[in-house]
Amino acid sequence: MSFSALGLQPALLDAVAAAGYQNATPIQQASIPSILAGRDILAAAQTGTGKTASFVLPILQLLSSKPRQQPRPTRALILSPTRELAAQIDEQVQKYSQCMTPKLKHQVIYGGVSVNPQMMALRGGVDILTATPGRLLDLIAQNAVKINEVEILVLDEADRMLDMGFIRDIKKILAMLPKKRQNLLFSATFSNDIKDLTKGLLHDPVAVNVTPENSTVEKIEQKVFLVEKGQKTAVLIDLLQQEQWPQVLVFMATKHEANRLSEKLSLADIPAAAIHGNKSQNARMAALSGFKNGTVRVLVASDVAARGIDIAELPYVVNFTLPRSPADYVHRIGRTGRAGNSGLAVSLVYPDEVAQLKLVERLIGIKLPSEQRRASSNSINDKELSQRPPRPPRGKPRSETPEQKNGHSAAAKPVQATKAQPRAADMNQGATTHAGTGKSNSPAKPRGHSASRSAVTSTPRRQGANGNALAPDDKPREHKPREHKPREHKPREHKPGEHKPREHKPHAQRDNQARTPESRVASPQRSASQRTAPANAERKS
Repeated sequence: MSFSALGLQPALLDAVAAAGYQNATPIQQASIPSILAGRDILAAAQTGTGKTASFVLPILQLLSSKPRQQPRPTRALILSPTRELAAQIDEQVQKYSQCMTPKLKHQVIYGGVSVNPQMMALRGGVDILTATPGRLLDLIAQNAVKINEVEILVLDEADRMLDMGFIRDIKKILAMLPKKRQNLLFSATFSNDIKDLTKGLLHDPVAVNVTPENSTVEKIEQKVFLVEKGQKTAVLIDLLQQEQWPQVLVFMATKHEANRLSEKLSLADIPAAAIHGNKSQNARMAALSGFKNGTVRVLVASDVAARGIDIAELPYVVNFTLPRSPADYVHRIGRTGRAGNSGLAVSLVYPDEVAQLKLVERLIGIKLPSEQRRASSNSINDKELSQRPPRPPRGKPRSETPEQKNGHSAAAKPVQATKAQPRAADMNQGATTHAGTGKSNSPAKPRGHSASRSAVTSTPRRQGANGNALAPDDKPREHKPREHKPREHKPREHKPGEHKPREHKPHAQRDNQARTPESRVASPQRSASQRTAPANAERKS
């Protein structure tokens, strides 16, 4: 079916034709008419089937048909789990809205970069906002954006957002949205958490199931290579060199292993780069840009970072390690075979990972073909991938040596203090030890000169006048305490002409003085002893 039969505007049809698309995919044929009719959507869409265009095109048409307001309120909110996927959706909005007049303002916000440029871009409002949940809540807290007038809400890759722990952020965002709105939920896999979320989110939704749940694209060829323990890196290098794969996306289990594998591929003269959550956003965008323009041949990625990698003609995907969740296998191999193209997905499996492979086969309902694969060289071992680089000493910057790059540290191991053994001199002097108690009858030694402390040699901490540490043979300077002499107190002599100090009188002498009524009025605040002193004197007399 062509896009013209879906009821889209001519401006959108021109943009679709300029992008090189002629016929709509099944998910687009089922979703676009329902969204234009204002219905909620619950779509089970495989990765790479054109689901982004299935909600971007109708959103552009719905918003352009209504008059604009000043300042612009946010009328469409698209939530995505990763930065790369958010940037990819914004690129699709830019591509399909280029022929529309008047223009709709759109913006993408995500974490990992400075918030000030994003706040400046949100001034005056935007029509379509694509965001990650965390950065959106930050900007809402700073009063940089308001979502109380949102008309359309899209949750893309909803399963991944729940897996990443965004359920609390999503509930906070849903509480700020107006109750009357259109909700669109797209996911490649459906779990129980997704079904629970849809109960309170969607209102009489249209279920779009063009393919079975948790299934893979038919045009993706899948293979499994059974590899001996520790030979995955060597087998991958053989495949890249023998098969001459031009562009390969490799999935790793951890961020550290992704860095080490990219280093090993670079040592084998294979241009490679790593992309994962620990990389800065600029480094991730540079690696992804190099992978798209061909300067980087192999991109080693983690599951989260690879969600936004959208390359129409990516031919090869390699699962260096099988995903922890079988559902992630569908997302991984969905990076190839996009937009109707064919692709190859290869999985390297150890003998102890066969049980995990069976879980994947049970989920997708396919028995994957497998074959034995041996490396041509045993010089490369996978054990170095899991070894973390040694930590530098405190106070010194990290500097990688050739030994450290290979996973070995050239620094000597520190000497550990062990339990001291009795010296031969003590044995000759007749020092005996009581049986069962471990106590010796030898004379006690001064503190600080025990055998356990003398067993470990240490450099003196004191430094010389030139700043260099003293040698062990140098004798430290003896410290002599300063003698303290008490200060003699001399009373101050009164000089003639100076004001004389007031004479001190005992309390009894002052209290016995008779006070006149005038003095009492002049000083009404007196102590209890002063008020009772005259009466006590009369009683005594």
